[in-house]
Amino acid sequence: MARKKSKGTELAVFKGREAKLNHAIFQSLAITGPQTIYDIHKNVRIFKELKHVHYANVNRRVRALEKTGYVRKDNIQNTKAGFGAMVYELSIKAYLALLLYANSLENLLNKISENSALEILSAIVDSDNNDG
Repeated sequence: MARKKSKGTELAVFKGREAKLNHAIFQSLAITGPQTIYDIHKNVRIFKELKHVHYANVNRRVRALEKTGYVRKDNIQNTKAGFGAMVYELSIKAYLALLLYANSLENLLNKISENSALEILSAIVDSDNNDG
């Protein structure tokens, strides 16, 4: 997985040590759909740069992404060993992060309608009012 420099907005989730693993987890869930951490680990190891990543690191990253709202629990899947494993899926916030990562903000603003811009603006203003 040769990651290119972002064309879009630099988000904290795609910065730092965990950036490559976060991006790989997002790609795995976006392409394959909801998965257990074990399945995410198998899919992440396909990427050359993450070939030797340990299950524990993927587990820790998925749980951290869940706490920040990028990944959410979907349901529980029974495994061959007879226990239940949590299935995770991307949140809307994660899909938006992937979109912002791949596109420049200016490009997005040129593509959206006036109504969409108004909805985004009101969401930002509402968010600022709730934080302060």
